[in-house]
Amino acid sequence: MEELIFEWDDQKEKTNIKKHKIDFSTAAHVFGDDRRIEKFDGKHSEDEDRFKVIGAINGHLMVIVVSYTMRNDDKVIRLISARKAEKEERDEYYGYY
Repeated sequence: MEELIFEWDDQKEKTNIKKHKIDFSTAAHVFGDDRRIEKFDGKHSEDEDRFKVIGAINGHLMVIVVSYTMRNDDKVIRLISARKAEKEERDEYYGYY
């Protein structure tokens, strides 16, 4: 399996930390969750295909949602935003739907 490569805009990360209290290097750990749920985000895909992933980091301590897009022939994951999952998203992740 190839190692995942992440990138992000540093200014966008600072904004995300202010707004959601999650830095992107922490958020990237969601891709290590074998139970993560990945979905196409058609609502935000006008200029490029975007995706959302719902998953846990730190051993289920925090379920988060990360928005991202793929770059360089799908070899680089560009993080766009990260936030704590809302109730419906947590319910979906834990199978309470």
